[in-house]
Amino acid sequence: MKNRHYLGIFVFVAVLLTMSLSAPAYAITNGEPDWAENWPYVGLIVVDVLNASGQPEPAWRGTGSLISPTVVLTAGHLTDGAVGGRIWFDVGPIQAVWDSPPGHYPYAGPDSVEAAAIYTHPNYSVGEYPQLKYWIAYDVGILILSEPVEMGEYGELPEEGLVDTLKMREDIDQVGYGVQYFEKPCPYGPYYWWTGPRLRHFAPADLVADRNVMSGGWIKLTANPAMGKGGTAFGDSGGPNLISGENTIVGVTSWGTNDPCAGVSYAQRVDTADVLAWINSFL
Repeated sequence: MKNRHYLGIFVFVAVLLTMSLSAPAYAITNGEPDWAENWPYVGLIVVDVLNASGQPEPAWRGTGSLISPTVVLTAGHLTDGAVGGRIWFDVGPIQAVWDSPPGHYPYAGPDSVEAAAIYTHPNYSVGEYPQLKYWIAYDVGILILSEPVEMGEYGELPEEGLVDTLKMREDIDQVGYGVQYFEKPCPYGPYYWWTGPRLRHFAPADLVADRNVMSGGWIKLTANPAMGKGGTAFGDSGGPNLISGENTIVGVTSWGTNDPCAGVSYAQRVDTADVLAWINSFL
């Protein structure tokens, strides 16, 4: 989920999900750093919006996956309203302007790549269902980079309908750059969402059955933190949910139905015909 902090002033997602039954998903709490660089194509995204003076400035952060040298797949609630942005592909910690020694994050620098264009799925929308106070449909976004990033591997799109063939408790890898610190109960507006750790983490998760009306567009995952695993939280939005041990992206992290630092989370499926067609139109 994205962190709307405007460098000091916390602003929740456009649908005002504070303390609701559902909340856009954000960081992999209890995850492990990707020191082995198993997911080099996963990066930290910062997007800009226009400030009161009409000038672009960094607004919130999330995660995305490079699926070609110039195309990054992420969440629509990250790209919606954005007028610019950039991505870092380092494992981290990514140095910020306030660090010592200082880096460039959240601004452009030699360690990041600027987005030449940003797109949100045309059917992206936020609404309500009787079972859930808020939900996000077609939560998919694309960044087109200003220059190619050559890697030995990229995130791979799934075959159409792949999720429907997966077994219950299928092993899924969740990857993202979210906050790691949390307390009980997990805070809904921690000051460190924007300034917090900038390190790529991963955690194992299990695919679980879901009977609600949105199951055709989403996958439901549990990371079971009680077992020493984790859960998506603030900063992981747009990050990939992959078949364990593979580069195949079956969904992008979108939202959760409970405490956003642990437990059940939902990912927007990218294996549906219309979502796949839209993503492929950029490749």
